[in-house]
Amino acid sequence: MGRGRQKAKQTKVARKLKYYSPETDYEALQRELQAKQRDQSADDSGDDFEDWRDHIPSATDDDWFK
Repeated sequence: MGRGRQKAKQTKVARKLKYYSPETDYEALQRELQAKQRDQSADDSGDDFEDWRDHIPSATDDDWFK
């Protein structure tokens, strides 16, 4: 395909994507958002500081300076 035909085809596809508006399923969106909120509330149950403290070497650890 020549450059002109190729560009015209790309423009046609881009225009179709730009102005395409599918039907929005608001019920499915609401279910998805509620599921994410439940997951986040379950993750927030503990102290976040305990997790990273175990992975940081102490200043007196000799292997840390090597």
